[in-house]
Amino acid sequence: MSNSMKHESVLISAPRRAALKLGLAGTLVLALSCGVSPAFAASKPKVGLIMKSLSNEFFKQMKAGADKYAAENKDKFDFKAVGMKDERDFASQVDAVENFVTQKYDIIVVAPADSKAMATPLAKAVKAGVKVINIDVPLDADAKKKAGIDLAFFGPDNKEGAKLAGDALAKDLGPGAKVVILEGNPEADNAKERKEGFVDSVKAGKLELLDSKTAHWETEEANTVMTNFLTKYKDIQGVMAANDSMALGVVKALDAAGQAGKIKVVGFDNIPPVQPLIKDGKMLATVEQYGAQMAVMGIDYGMRELAGEKFTGWVKTDVKLVTKADLK
Repeated sequence: MSNSMKHESVLISAPRRAALKLGLAGTLVLALSCGVSPAFAASKPKVGLIMKSLSNEFFKQMKAGADKYAAENKDKFDFKAVGMKDERDFASQVDAVENFVTQKYDIIVVAPADSKAMATPLAKAVKAGVKVINIDVPLDADAKKKAGIDLAFFGPDNKEGAKLAGDALAKDLGPGAKVVILEGNPEADNAKERKEGFVDSVKAGKLELLDSKTAHWETEEANTVMTNFLTKYKDIQGVMAANDSMALGVVKALDAAGQAGKIKVVGFDNIPPVQPLIKDGKMLATVEQYGAQMAVMGIDYGMRELAGEKFTGWVKTDVKLVTKADLK
């Protein structure tokens, strides 16, 4: 739901207009003589994008899409994108928010790494007059309430997306099949939602869930977790990974154990490195959530809020199951 600002026109007398023109001309001459650009020449809004780990291919794609869009619209806004060094580097996101506020950015588009901890620094940004657009990972509702902010969420239904992948795995394996789950960061609401979606698939497909552990969205940690699963459980038939970075680690572990293609794997994000694995049968499916488009949408909604519109609730973006048939 949105409300547009109303604009009022003001009539100015001819003498007053002439005086204003003379004053403006004098200001322009003074600015140019001092080597300083006049204010109206630097009035473009400043937009900052804060992502999670740029070692994650999903956020590399998000940054690339946002950079391309910003380059195509450089006459409309100035743009800067930043990310974390890894998925648990929460302090970098807090620092980025503070830096953008200090540098007087007009809009911050953010994919929070920690759904609760990020509410307070983002509330400070809002109170400083910055338009904050929450994409990808929703801020925690209670944390927002405690911080005194009411921000809309622009992003996918992570539970629905995970269930699409989980249902595909359940259909392929059949009732009674034994599976494990690799979860994302416990601090992120999308990790919780994706686990819930996977668990719903386990119940609906009558699968047997052997274990569920976090690998914090990271490839190498997922490799270790999956290696341990293979040692502990000799009859795993399927794996649900809450993102594709972890799915890559799972496949690496399966390759080392000679089980790639035998144990079915589903992921989430549809990053380029998993597509050959799906084509080769080392992964069964993933979920597309259109990261590049999500960042662009976040910028657009930020510009609209800056122009006076207000958004609340959840503006849902698309998810789509991707299988071998989609990659031909």
